[in-house]
Amino acid sequence: MTVPREHAGGILLMLAGVLLFSLNDTLGKWLVETFSVGQVLVLRSLAALLLLAPFLLRDGLVRLLEVPRPGLQLLRVSFGTVEVASFYWAVSMMPLADAMTYWMAAPVFVTVISALLLRERVGAKRFAAVALGFAGVLLAMGPGIQGDPLPVLIAIGGALLYACFVVCTRALRAARDTQLVAFQMLGALLLGLVLLPFGWTPPGVLDVALLLGLGIAATLAHVAVTRSLRIAPASVVVPWQYSFILWGALFGWLVFGDVPGPGVALGAAVIVAAGLWLWRLDRGAA
Repeated sequence: MTVPREHAGGILLMLAGVLLFSLNDTLGKWLVETFSVGQVLVLRSLAALLLLAPFLLRDGLVRLLEVPRPGLQLLRVSFGTVEVASFYWAVSMMPLADAMTYWMAAPVFVTVISALLLRERVGAKRFAAVALGFAGVLLAMGPGIQGDPLPVLIAIGGALLYACFVVCTRALRAARDTQLVAFQMLGALLLGLVLLPFGWTPPGVLDVALLLGLGIAATLAHVAVTRSLRIAPASVVVPWQYSFILWGALFGWLVFGDVPGPGVALGAAVIVAAGLWLWRLDRGAA
C-alpha cells in the first residue's frame, strides 16, 4: 500500500520537528546545569523572536494585536510558559528520557480534561485507554518516587500543563501560527525576566551561541510540526510524536550517560500503547 505524497511529507516534517524538539530538550538540559531556568528562558525567547521578526513585520503590528478570544489566548500562553519552565526545571534534576516519558502522558491528560471541561463523551474503551495510560505513569513513577519525589511531581505537573496548553490550542485554530508562537515566546520571555534576578551566570561566547541555538531549534520545530499538521491529517502524523521517547533515551545515553531503568522503560511502553489506543479510537470516531 503506497503512502500519498502529502502524507509522506507530513510524516517527514513531524519526524523532523520531533528531532528538533529532542535536540532542543537535550541542549536545554545541558544548559540548565550551568545557567538558571530564567536565564535560559530569556535568551531562548529572544532568539526565537528574532527569528520570527521578519514574519511579524510582514504581517504588521496591527494584525499581531488583532487577538481572537484574548482571555483564552492569555490562558494558553500562561499554560505554555509555565510548562516550558517546568520541563527545564525537571530535566535539571532527572534523566532526559524519564522527563520525556512523563510528557508523553499528555494525550491521556487531554482526554480527561476534554471530558471534564468540554463535556466530550468518554466511552468504556476510551476510559480503559486512559486508565492504561495512568498505569504507565505509575510504573514510570515507581523508581523515582522512592527517592526525592519533587522532580517526578514537577514532570507530571508539566505534562498536565502541556495538556491544558493543547486543549487551548485546539480552541484557537482560527488564530495565525505566527501570532500563537510569538505570544508564547513573549510569555516565556516575561517569565524569564521575572526569574532572572534569582540566578545569573555570565555566559561565554559559546554559551551565548548555544542559548540562541536553543530558541532557533524550538522555533523551527514549531514550524515543522505546524506545517506537518497542515499538509497531512492529524491521525496520520500525531502517532509519530512518540519517537520523542526513543530520541530521549538515545540522547540521554550519548550526552549524559543516562540509561532508563526497567520501570521507566516499561512505563514508557504502556504510555505509548495507551496513546496509540486513544489515537485509534479518535480516528474511528472521526
